[in-house]
Amino acid sequence: MLAGKRILLIIGGGIAAFKSLDLIRRLRERGASVVPVLTRAAEEFVTPLSVSALAAEKVYRDLFDLTDEAEMGHIELSRDADLVVVAPATADLMAKMAGGHANDLASTVLMATDKRVLIAPAMNVRMWEHPATQRNLKTLESDGALVVGPNEGDMACGEFGPGRMAEPLEIVAAVEAALLNGPLHGKKILVTSGPTHEPIDPVRYIANRSSGAQGTAIARALSTLGAEVIFVTGPASVTPPDGVAVIHVETAQQMLGAVNAHLPADAAIFAAAVADWRMAEDAPEKIKKDGSGEAPILKFTENPDILAHVAHLKKGRPNLVVGFAAETENVVDHATTKRDRKGCDWIIANDVSLETGIMGGDENDVVLITGAGAEDWPRMSKDQVAVRLAGRIAEALGK
Repeated sequence: MLAGKRILLIIGGGIAAFKSLDLIRRLRERGASVVPVLTRAAEEFVTPLSVSALAAEKVYRDLFDLTDEAEMGHIELSRDADLVVVAPATADLMAKMAGGHANDLASTVLMATDKRVLIAPAMNVRMWEHPATQRNLKTLESDGALVVGPNEGDMACGEFGPGRMAEPLEIVAAVEAALLNGPLHGKKILVTSGPTHEPIDPVRYIANRSSGAQGTAIARALSTLGAEVIFVTGPASVTPPDGVAVIHVETAQQMLGAVNAHLPADAAIFAAAVADWRMAEDAPEKIKKDGSGEAPILKFTENPDILAHVAHLKKGRPNLVVGFAAETENVVDHATTKRDRKGCDWIIANDVSLETGIMGGDENDVVLITGAGAEDWPRMSKDQVAVRLAGRIAEALGK
């Protein structure tokens, strides 16, 4: 897919630099050649020998190396590539890029290049959220830099939040999208995500444990492959991805309205954990205790089935409709039955029992159920599930 493409890979100094080794392998598997540039700090995490061995190329390190300058000067190095990738892009590297600094080989190459630049930020969550980093990010984006990630999760430093470098396959997908417009270029895909909140009274609501992490990762992965993504999200705890159209909703009825408003689409992925029921009538005022010791009787009614509604559309049905089945027992059997009943093309089934840690966690353990049967995927991060699913969607829509 990337045959004949030349990637200049700048590896910054952070613990995520170890992922650059797998990134090199993944890029070369797809036919790309990779020319690596190591910062001094990066050498504290990965060795020039390991990088060179995987890239099958010389590693460039020093701005003032006379041999390197004689063989390939930094100007030529910066322009003899189809794309410049910075992974990991540390807070320091991003600051240098935004400020126009050129005091080492990496920053000088970035200043001298006339090619597109793709950065994969990676840093501590507080560094990522710092106003200076966010200002630098906006500057780089306005200068035309492409950005993939960062993802949310546990940090090597023990903290949790956004700042983890995108997985190598996500970066590869972003490279493909940058160089090839992506396999989903020109496709419109609707993604629902997060929980819904169904009001009981003005201060209470019915909800579930969904964080929205899996839906967010799917939207990001599809966008990376070039799709136009419409992201309809309930009140999730994770930040929506950049580069997609975000529609915020609270209730299942609002989500259904937003979905209908943005059809037709080429595909629809229903990853939201929509509440099955809502109050038949939510109280206009806060329900008070009356001292009797008895709880009020709450009357419920079923919420609309958004997945089944879209899957059974006679006009404007997406070519591919994908649902999720969050189960706690007999996962494959229940999900297979659900697929048939709902009328969708695929179901992503997973076990969300509390002991699995999946709902609200960083990992997922899914089974893809299609008309051909059940395909058991190994447990992996939700980002990796998203990348794999996005690839399968691209294959299905490309047929």
